[in-house]
Amino acid sequence: MTEDNFTVTIEVVPPTGPDAAPLLAALEPLVDLAFDGFSVATNPVAKPHMSAMALCALLQKKTGKPAVLHCTTRDHNRLSLQGMLWGARALGIETVLIATGDFIALGDRAHTTSVRDLDVFDLVRMAREAELRTGVVFDTHPESNGLEKAVRRLASKVEAGAHFAVTQPVYDEASATQLIEATQHLKIPIILGILPLRTPRHAEFLHRKVAGIAVPEQVRNRMQGADDPVAEGVANAGEMLAIARKHFAGACLMPPFDHYEVLFDILAD
Repeated sequence: MTEDNFTVTIEVVPPTGPDAAPLLAALEPLVDLAFDGFSVATNPVAKPHMSAMALCALLQKKTGKPAVLHCTTRDHNRLSLQGMLWGARALGIETVLIATGDFIALGDRAHTTSVRDLDVFDLVRMAREAELRTGVVFDTHPESNGLEKAVRRLASKVEAGAHFAVTQPVYDEASATQLIEATQHLKIPIILGILPLRTPRHAEFLHRKVAGIAVPEQVRNRMQGADDPVAEGVANAGEMLAIARKHFAGACLMPPFDHYEVLFDILAD
């Protein structure tokens, strides 16, 4: 990932088990598409998955493309995180994305706990000291009009040493423009998150149930009225990618439910 070129990454969720072969087989056909690397989630929605670092190493070996390792303060203590960052360097991983991690569901808290013995700013500094290119998440909490607070938090991450930021998924030009205008004083590359919609129900769920994501009414109406909702979701993602190319430093495509096939249309030249 460079600061002077538009960068496209594909977010990948590791499997829930030790066998990465089916996922690697699903991703292999994408290699010739116009993207720069993978971004590998770590235990998304606070559920156990294969080690993100292991999958990064496997992806880089299989595809020859770089992988961004997601690191959270939720799952590891300071000792473990330091070892992870050094291990990433040893495996040829050059970039990390630092986040607090999704909160553990109430029903899982009887047998699963968060660690968080350092905060996200500490982890950014630790990653920089390990000489890793360090990204952070930019979550504006649109469900609670949290843009102003989110920009202040992002400024603190930049002060801690963040090289770039990745937004939560965005679905219209007005929202994207608002993000650019709110962050231009920070002088940091902003990567636009793009999560293709699948169905009207998917759009409503993201809008009403998933913190950090707002799907505008006009986009939800388009999904509701579409003869082919999947194609409509792909079209919206293509529109957002075009907006990202004009105004952002890059885009992170987040195929839902392992539907990597939609990327052929979104990334078609």
